[in-house]
Amino acid sequence: MEIELLVERGGRGKLMAKCLQKETFTHMRTGLRRRFASDTRGQELMEFALVLPALMMLLTGIFYLGRAISVYEALGRAAREGARAVLATSCATCGNSVDYAAGQTAINNALVAASLDPSLVAPPPIFTPAVLNGSDPANYQVNGVTVQIRYPVQLNIPFTSLNATTITLSQTVTMRQEF
Repeated sequence: MEIELLVERGGRGKLMAKCLQKETFTHMRTGLRRRFASDTRGQELMEFALVLPALMMLLTGIFYLGRAISVYEALGRAAREGARAVLATSCATCGNSVDYAAGQTAINNALVAASLDPSLVAPPPIFTPAVLNGSDPANYQVNGVTVQIRYPVQLNIPFTSLNATTITLSQTVTMRQEF
């Protein structure tokens, strides 16, 4: 339809110009597509923007996992100190009297040294005498104590189900004292 109108109005020059204009425009459009397809400016920035949240989540998770491991080790150290303090107060000749308050003090001191709040230990550390078999010759004149400590640790890992989750770490230490 368009070709017929141009031929009727006056000539082939206009028809040729119109055809060339369409070709040039089509060629120009495909040239722009090729240029944009091969252009890599900003690609690195876009990839970084896509990877950054996952990278930050991973780094934050590593930080909080390290913190939880540090708290777990500090609880073990505190439980050992408490058990050692309880057993240091008992002796074979004094009737095996045990001072659990000395164990509690040793635990509190160890937690403060590890920059942990002793008031967050819930419930308070549990001291139980170690169950010994009196008929076993290997347990002759042996006493012991078991200490259990629980401490809450809050995880703040963004973009996960663990965000603002509190987990309770527990450490149990059994120590024996031979005479």
